[in-house]
Amino acid sequence: MNKKMDAGEVETVRQVLRGVGLRSTPARIAVLIALRNAKRPQTHAELSDLLVPQGFDKATVFRNLTDLTDAELVSRTELGDHVWRFEIRDPKHDRSSHPHFVCVECGKVACLDEIGVPDQKTQRSHKISRITEILVKGHCLSCEPASL
Repeated sequence: MNKKMDAGEVETVRQVLRGVGLRSTPARIAVLIALRNAKRPQTHAELSDLLVPQGFDKATVFRNLTDLTDAELVSRTELGDHVWRFEIRDPKHDRSSHPHFVCVECGKVACLDEIGVPDQKTQRSHKISRITEILVKGHCLSCEPASL
């Protein structure tokens, strides 16, 4: 395990894993800590780039992402480009449902946590049965066209 990991953070992650019935293996701990420290959803490739140098192989990273998703500790999102992105689920929400923004120029992905999604249990539309994902596309601040 990476010596840079904070002992308190490692113990917190161990407790979270035990709380959902998963063993706290070094790979699971490393994947969860990487996702907790990420500023945006991460792809398998991005996590592998970070964790392979620490001694974890790509298949191990993928298996752990699958296990953590199945245990509902992590959300898996596909944003229209056929690439899964993973992020920590917000414990304050029963589902970590918030919109995501994708820049159409550079592909940058950002969570739009500040935009609330109506509680599906109380608000129903006569046109929509269930919302599974909200995706907003546009230009990020770095790629905004100069003519605007």
